[in-house]
Amino acid sequence: MALAKPGVVVLDCPDPRALAGFYAEVLGGTPTVETDGEGEWVDLKVPGGTPLAFQAAPGFVPPRWPSPDHSQQFHLDLVVDDLDAAEKGVLALGAKPLDAEDRQRTFRVYADPAGHPFCLCAC
Repeated sequence: MALAKPGVVVLDCPDPRALAGFYAEVLGGTPTVETDGEGEWVDLKVPGGTPLAFQAAPGFVPPRWPSPDHSQQFHLDLVVDDLDAAEKGVLALGAKPLDAEDRQRTFRVYADPAGHPFCLCAC
């Protein structure tokens, strides 16, 4: 028996609104912003998927791909129908390629605008 169920995936970042906007363009949904005395929190309810949330992290240092000295911390696998079309879209939104040269593989690795790695997967 499970003790818990998935709730929300939270990404630390320097600009929660901007990163939520990036993922809203990639995955759909509309970001909602909450502000309290400690900063900003942005929720993104993803149609048919696990919700994402974004919180400001002062002094944020992005992970490096791949690096044994600087852990990637986590990454998202995003399933797509057409790798080339999805790649074009995420690059136009500000993603950076990390490991996308091998066009024979069923996945490609990118960094979002805050530096978090994610994979586009045609799996």
